[in-house]
Amino acid sequence: QVQLVESGGGLVQAGDSLRLSCAASGRTTSNIPIGWFRQAPGKEREFVAAIRLNTNTYYADSVKGRFTISRDNAKNTVYLQMNALKPEDTAVYYCAAITTGVLILRSANSYNYWGQGTQVTVSS
Repeated sequence: QVQLVESGGGLVQAGDSLRLSCAASGRTTSNIPIGWFRQAPGKEREFVAAIRLNTNTYYADSVKGRFTISRDNAKNTVYLQMNALKPEDTAVYYCAAITTGVLILRSANSYNYWGQGTQVTVSS
């Protein structure tokens, strides 16, 4: 069992930065893939970024160069640093973990544990 809790969302202006945190409990997550997804109203949940081990990171094209995913194994926490935010980044952001099954990091269906989400709103 893995419990995931996101935090760090909020209301910011375009161009600002936010750092989201995904705190894990229940087991050590240092060796399991963690992903960030987002869902805007009326849209499907979409892949944002993922990290596997400590050095393998993956990003959606829409956030590449602006967002950075990282993990602090001592704190069992994964971060999503979001810079140069745009209004189109507005969504509920979820972190998720894969503990079993096929590793398709960009697919939400691969993840078997999810957090409750944190709202990010970017005003223009």
